[in-house]
Amino acid sequence: MEYPVPQFIEIESKIIGPLTLKQFIYIAGGGGLCIILFHFLPFFLAVLACLPVAGFAGALAFYKINNKPFIATVEAAFRFYTSSRLFLWHKEHTKESAVQAAPAAAPAAHAASRLTRGKLHELAWSLDIQNHPRERSSL
Repeated sequence: MEYPVPQFIEIESKIIGPLTLKQFIYIAGGGGLCIILFHFLPFFLAVLACLPVAGFAGALAFYKINNKPFIATVEAAFRFYTSSRLFLWHKEHTKESAVQAAPAAAPAAHAASRLTRGKLHELAWSLDIQNHPRERSSL
């Protein structure tokens, strides 16, 4: 039995004239906000306030960046500016194995013991977060 394969599924249907439903809602919302601004503000201030509103509504309806709708870019920018930008890696604490290191590794551990845990933590923090090139060259 044969089934029809849908084609052009990524293209939205033109519902209201040459506009899709989303485009119509963006334009109607921007136009409605401009009408409200003209009703409550003096003419000069309303025109100044309507220009960015109409531009934003037009961008939402028609502008695409890298073949993605403008609303996706606005959403990504909003998430970027509202979320934290400090990413830290947290090591999971696991139980140490019952097998201990061989005695041959003891001299290497003794040489590394000059670097205390506090200094090591400070060094790792400065490399990960502050990213100072001078501290990297001193290693």
